[in-house]
Amino acid sequence: MGFAGSILLTSLVCAVAAYGQAGTCNGLGLGPGASLNGFVPFPTNNLWNTDIYNSLVDPNSANYINYIGGSVAFHPDFGAGLYDGSTIGIPYQVEAQTQPFVPVKITPYASESDPGPIPIPANALIEGYPKPGTGDRHVLVLENGGCWLYELYDAHYSKSQWSAASVAIWDMTINEQRPYTWTSADAAGLPVFVGLARHDEVAAGAIHHAFRFTVPTTQEAFTPPASHWASSVTDANAPPMGMRIRLKASFDISGFPADDQVLLTAMQHYGMILADNGSALYMSGTPDNAWSNNDLNLLKNLTVSDFEVVQLGEIYTPQNVPTGPSPVVSQFTANPNTVSAGQPVTLSWASTGTIYTIIAPQVGPVRGTSVVVTPSATTTYTLVTTNQYGRTDSKVTVTVQ
Repeated sequence: MGFAGSILLTSLVCAVAAYGQAGTCNGLGLGPGASLNGFVPFPTNNLWNTDIYNSLVDPNSANYINYIGGSVAFHPDFGAGLYDGSTIGIPYQVEAQTQPFVPVKITPYASESDPGPIPIPANALIEGYPKPGTGDRHVLVLENGGCWLYELYDAHYSKSQWSAASVAIWDMTINEQRPYTWTSADAAGLPVFVGLARHDEVAAGAIHHAFRFTVPTTQEAFTPPASHWASSVTDANAPPMGMRIRLKASFDISGFPADDQVLLTAMQHYGMILADNGSALYMSGTPDNAWSNNDLNLLKNLTVSDFEVVQLGEIYTPQNVPTGPSPVVSQFTANPNTVSAGQPVTLSWASTGTIYTIIAPQVGPVRGTSVVVTPSATTTYTLVTTNQYGRTDSKVTVTVQ
């Protein structure tokens, strides 16, 4: 069964990681770089969380490795302190469910973005802080308790307004997927946060998910869990987005420091998933002064030839992208639909073929089939339902007298 076929349409149970490590969305710490206290986003059967230590090697593995360059050195793209005035890695923060939702202006990828609103504070950390510069400028926000992950690409905050090139909202309780050929805050249409190396996991002694990595040139193709390509290269030996590699089991990790061994063990058991175009074999992680840069630098002794490509699933190109029906919304109503300012209104809906649902403005992502709002002025609410094939919108207006 492919990734799309394994989508769980309804689940309110937070993920429990492999090897019995337990954690819940309610147990997340709060603030920048907060510990997740054992919680691993998405269910244990999600491809990010699947142990591939014993999986078969892809028949084209050697060609993919040679295309990247067997002698190219591995590079941990994260660490402690600053480089050229910026922190090293992709930051994140955990916010309480009381964090106010705000709109985000989205260009140029609005048609492939989730509309929000998003519970993002004005001082949210932008990748590269305190001097974000002109890089990817990711902003990653996890919601404690609500189990939602909000990700922005090329994020900016000016004149009390957030803007971004792309926005993706992820339900961390299910195997969510972007529509085929859609991007996200990452080029491959993947969540960014779940592929980051974090020191709180290293300190706990084990990591139970794959890492995110980049290479300079990718194929005009993707394989699950990816949903998007970012290339016009048609060479079948060029790596497709979503390609998964793992550190060979024969690689001896015993001579590395303990923290490095945690990372290396995860690379052997969960590997790395190709998520973006960038420098060759750069693995992503979070900025954290708890990292030992000296220890991380020892990982640069690895090369591409120390890895192998795990057998890929279906490889999708412009010629064979799956197609199917977008969600069907059979009902979206407001009761009552005329109120005084501040009076509660119940929005109710019914849909089929839906993976996740968002209501704009004011509400954000929702589960279930109803939600209560208290509009202060006449408001048109838009129900946005999405699945692996596309998106369907439905509107209802509440008149405030």
